[in-house]
Amino acid sequence: MNVSAVLIPTFAASSVETIEMVTIVVGVGVSRRWRPTVIGAISGFIVLGALVAGLRQALSLIPIDLVRIVIGALLLTFGLQWLRKGIRRVAAQGFWGGGEEEEVEQGDGRAFDWTAFVLSFKGVLLEGLEIAFIVVAFGAGSRDYGSALIGAGAAVVLVGAAGLLARRQLEKLPGRTLQFGAGGLLVTFGTFWSLEGLGVRWPGSDLSLAWLYPAYLVVSFGLLALARTGVLDAGLPERA
Repeated sequence: MNVSAVLIPTFAASSVETIEMVTIVVGVGVSRRWRPTVIGAISGFIVLGALVAGLRQALSLIPIDLVRIVIGALLLTFGLQWLRKGIRRVAAQGFWGGGEEEEVEQGDGRAFDWTAFVLSFKGVLLEGLEIAFIVVAFGAGSRDYGSALIGAGAAVVLVGAAGLLARRQLEKLPGRTLQFGAGGLLVTFGTFWSLEGLGVRWPGSDLSLAWLYPAYLVVSFGLLALARTGVLDAGLPERA
């Protein structure tokens, strides 16, 4: 079989999963702290590598739907908390400009941010498993695991580099604005994965994220408008 017939589709499919992975890691990193986020991502890759190495033949037997339900539900829980706080803070002080609430999610600089670690770890582990399944599927079908691995590896490297470049621009945004946007992202992925694990087949598969996130943003801006008019409590939440 032609190498490009395996490498190109593996690269394309892996790129979609890697974009989701990088979106979560970068979103958590700029909203929380980078050190625990990076440690969580590296830990996710280590656990993923161990799983792939130890379960190469049985990888296809892992109940990925159960993993999606558990991780999706956890992301949904964290995302709703972030989005709620982001809406209240933006309602109180707007999307731009400084404010004392910018440090609320950072906590004690000496304490390890386990929330950032766990969110990053889960995002890398689940999307990494998805990529592993893609490699197994294309590699087994063509009996060319080498090209499949190259395609997946190239996707992770290139998309990951793009994510690091985007990080510079995102870090210029106020913390409450990042919390508003990142909370929506976590809710989006949490909804997508948990329902997919329950058997829901999204139209267009991963392309559904392209309309699901804007849909949540529309709802979030509606809640923001209500908070600004006083219908919802716009007071700043207590310090974590």
